[in-house]
Amino acid sequence: MDSPGAGPVRRLSVLSTGTVRIRPEHGHRTWRPLPLWLFASRRWTPPLPINVYVIQHENGLVLFDTGQHRRSVTDPDYYPGGAAGLVYRRLAEFAIAEDETLPALLRAAGHEPDDVALAVISHLHQDHMGGVLDIPQADLLVSRTEWDTSQRPGAEVNGYLREHIDAAGPRWHPVSLTPTSDPALAPFTASHDVFGDGSLVVLPTPGHTAGSVSLLVRRQGRPPVLLVGDLTFDAPQFDEDHLPGIGSHAALRASTRAVEVFRRGHPGLAICAAHDPAAAGILERSL
Repeated sequence: MDSPGAGPVRRLSVLSTGTVRIRPEHGHRTWRPLPLWLFASRRWTPPLPINVYVIQHENGLVLFDTGQHRRSVTDPDYYPGGAAGLVYRRLAEFAIAEDETLPALLRAAGHEPDDVALAVISHLHQDHMGGVLDIPQADLLVSRTEWDTSQRPGAEVNGYLREHIDAAGPRWHPVSLTPTSDPALAPFTASHDVFGDGSLVVLPTPGHTAGSVSLLVRRQGRPPVLLVGDLTFDAPQFDEDHLPGIGSHAALRASTRAVEVFRRGHPGLAICAAHDPAAAGILERSL
């Protein structure tokens, strides 16, 4: 679905690099601790999209997240072995057709992979940074906290595939969010203005990971859109009673509360998540 408009943000649309099935407790937190449901559950959700948001900005083509790479379903060596590999196999099942790769989807939308100037990555799990090698001309923006977390020993067990992250080399640009007193961003007290024009603003929404961020997209004459990554798997039920099952419960709750306060101050705000089947419809209704 597309959202065309005037101003710096000319168009906002969503693509999906295939689908993923996860454990039900992954998307909606329950009383069961993660190790229990991860290794004991025999259930999967229905297929969920792996959303990539495409922003046509006057300064160039921007992506929010890059989806899952097809090699993850065709290359038996894509994942690590041992205990870490077992975690990945138990956590998610991906399905990605040849025409659902990021390059194929971009071309179908009228873009070339080399057209992408910048990708803002919500966090560095495989299904959000998986396509970074497919956009070789793009700078890659990630929070400093998220980058540092991905570089720690043992990060693979926590969802960070260092081999694939590091392959993009110097194109990574970890940024530290800076203090802000802008009342239009309250209750957020830190941010990063991507182009300095207020149209794309990175906001801290830790919880799923320590360095997770969301991207506020401001469009002239239209309600703003907040792209929240994995802060929720179900935007229509976005509240503190419907939190994801992976990450810090306290941080997820605090970030969700902050977004709820922000939404009350911005009537019409559209919240779009990475794996929410409702995202395309939400974006369409925000036109």
